[in-house]
Amino acid sequence: MSLNAISLIDYVVLACRDLEAARRFYRDVMGFPIVYERGDWIRFQVGATALALRPLDGPFSGRGDDGPAVQLAFRVGYAEVDACHRELLGSDVEIIEPPGDRDWGHRTLFFRDPEGNVLEIFADIPGAGEAG
Repeated sequence: MSLNAISLIDYVVLACRDLEAARRFYRDVMGFPIVYERGDWIRFQVGATALALRPLDGPFSGRGDDGPAVQLAFRVGYAEVDACHRELLGSDVEIIEPPGDRDWGHRTLFFRDPEGNVLEIFADIPGAGEAG
């Protein structure tokens, strides 16, 4: 099953040069409610899709000074994260971070598309509750 288990885009992440300006824009101008926030991560809910903001710099930034414009996150079942990783290892794909359980309650896998954009496959860790 692995990559075929992906059935929707759960959230979109925008890498921001000025995180606070982006926060104010999406909250005050666009009117999106903030549903979760930590220092380097702000999540809004826009219908069925989450819109998250994060700083442009950091381990998931893009190549060069501009970085990726978008990070796409695909939700799968817990065991599928590792299955997707095994499948991607057989392709010419840059793995940024292999599967691992994160303190925000997700098992994640991060990799890049040919344009350098960050793609994430993730699952909720059973019993951990929802975060990010």
